Order: sequence, then C-alpha cells, then structure tokens
Amino acid sequence: MSRAESGLVCGVCWSRIAALPRLICERCGHPRSGVSCRWCELLPAFVRSVRSVCWVPGEPAGEIVHALKYGGWHSVADEMALRMSRLSFPADVAAERAALVPVPLSRSRLKERGYNQSALLAEAISRAWRIPVWDDCLERTRSTGTQTELSPEERRANVAGSVRFHTRRAEVDGAHLVVVDDVVTTAATLNECARALYDAGARIISYVTFGRARSAGDRI
Repeated sequence: MSRAESGLVCGVCWSRIAALPRLICERCGHPRSGVSCRWCELLPAFVRSVRSVCWVPGEPAGEIVHALKYGGWHSVADEMALRMSRLSFPADVAAERAALVPVPLSRSRLKERGYNQSALLAEAISRAWRIPVWDDCLERTRSTGTQTELSPEERRANVAGSVRFHTRRAEVDGAHLVVVDDVVTTAATLNECARALYDAGARIISYVTFGRARSAGDRI
C-alpha cells in the first residue's frame, strides 16, 4: 500500500474486485442473462429490491469478506460499506428506506466472533444514507451452522424459522426497511429476516450486500 492510500485494503486490490455489471434486473439486482429473471423467483413478493457490489467467491473480494468475518478486520467494514452505500437503487427505495436492519448472529456465534459483521456494515452505511440502524429488531432462535456446502433447498430448510422479531418498535409498522448482510447466495437467510419483519408490520423490505454468489449458468 502506498503512502497516499488509506485503509486496510489497497487501491489496486479494490480495482480488482469483480464488480457486478450495470445491466441488472431492477428488482433483484442480478445481471440479466436472458429475457426472464429466475433470481427474482427466490424472493418473497414483499421484497422490493436487492443490490450487491461484486461477485463472491473470487479474489480479492472473497479475501476481504473473510478478513471481516474471521480475521477481526473491523475497519474494512467501512470500506466495504462505502461501496455498498453508492449502489443505485430504484428511486422509490432511496426515497422510502426508513432504517437498516443487520442480519443477526446467534448468541453462540456472536460470543465466538465478538462482533456481528453485518451490524458493522449497517452502521457504516447509516452514516452515508443518514438513516438509523435498528439492530434490536431481529434475533436468531438457533444457530444454523455454515451454509457453504448446502444446496438451495437445504439452505432454505436450514434457516427456516431461525429468525424472529425481537423488540417491538412502533416505527416498523408500514416501514420500508433495508436488511444488510455481507454476502447473498440464494437469499435464504435474508428472506427469513424479511419474513420476520413483514409479519411484524413492515410494509416492504429491500436487501443490500457486499458480495453476491453466482447462480448456475452465470457467465458474466
């Protein structure tokens, strides 16, 4: 890293991340690979929009995510969140978003790691978007273990019923909330969070992540 650069990740590495192309589905944010959008089929009807910065896995983006989650690189969340905050959402999302809700960790995982990487990202995004973080809305009812080697169906079964609405907030009623996570693969965990928020009274939910896993057939 040169003296002119700041942050944990150098400018060269940031320039090498595999950013998603500009031509994406307005709703799900996935690059268009045909006339129909199969990624949208993963989302509940009350999810308005999804945006991600880059493909993960793939280096150096995968190393950056790993450093945040497992290496204790708290400060890299600010650099990741800066890029997440610059993503272009539909105009109604930008106008309506009321608060950021980080994906919660189980108590055992939080104790083991010492911090929630999604909460760190949400706090940094909140400073750019000037909206609050509601990190007391959701809680994990159980530890779900890693999803890395699971199929889409197994991922959904693994997280089913694992998130619940925790603290009652009057502001949730009718609100458009944005759920924050580091990486989205099949959106199983994000969808569980969205269902809990929707059942608690939120009107609509959007997602923002740093990384996005490629779907079968992606060639971009």
